[in-house]
Amino acid sequence: MSLSFLAVRTLSFRPKSVSQPAAAKIRSMCGRYRLTRAEKMAERFDAEFAGELQPQYNIAPTQPVSVVRTTDSGRMISSMRWGLIPSWAKDASMAQINARSETILEKPAFKESFERRRCLIPADGFYEWRRSANTKQPFHFGLKDESLFAFAGIWDRWKSPTGPVVESCAILTTTPNEVLRDVHDRMPAILSEQDYAVWLATPPVDSHRLTDLLMPYEAELMRRYPVSPLVNYPDTDVPACAVEVPEIVSAQRALF
Repeated sequence: MSLSFLAVRTLSFRPKSVSQPAAAKIRSMCGRYRLTRAEKMAERFDAEFAGELQPQYNIAPTQPVSVVRTTDSGRMISSMRWGLIPSWAKDASMAQINARSETILEKPAFKESFERRRCLIPADGFYEWRRSANTKQPFHFGLKDESLFAFAGIWDRWKSPTGPVVESCAILTTTPNEVLRDVHDRMPAILSEQDYAVWLATPPVDSHRLTDLLMPYEAELMRRYPVSPLVNYPDTDVPACAVEVPEIVSAQRALF
């Protein structure tokens, strides 16, 4: 798999840092992903963006991430903190990086955002871990054609008592398809390209209809492969995070 990132000049952009609230208790399913073709976002998602870009191979919770949302002037690519903090929260401890699609309209932390503040969260791969008695094998999941795709996302604005307004987001999750089922009991909700417009533009009164879009992505369009434990470390953001490696064989499996 090619991990080249072509540029005319040195690119040094991560989405602009937002104010980082105190560390939050964040519950995770999809807890790492990558965006290594960020230079293609504007074209892929028909969105405006001004800034320098660089590939990200190991995006972790609380870091700034790129999202696509609708504004009065059209679609815009913005930077937000990964880990949604509800607008009414007293502090950042309520931040959550994932929201279950099955209960999205029941949870106070997510309901209003789902109705009024939906976004696309661009990615070209994500990571999940298969745990056994004595090993924890990370896997990379992506599309077979290695193209950009979008997680279904929601966002909110929160005013820190001691700082500026923080815009933050969460990835919606659903049940796993056959590619993930033996690794985890959840997967991020990946939207089909033809559903981007309806996801972003549906008015609040009709938002309940969008839950039909949050189904497991077609397994035959995806592939997975084992990667290095480098992705275990949130400060490690290098191409090697996404390179295929031999799968770790647990001591128990090695007996057979």
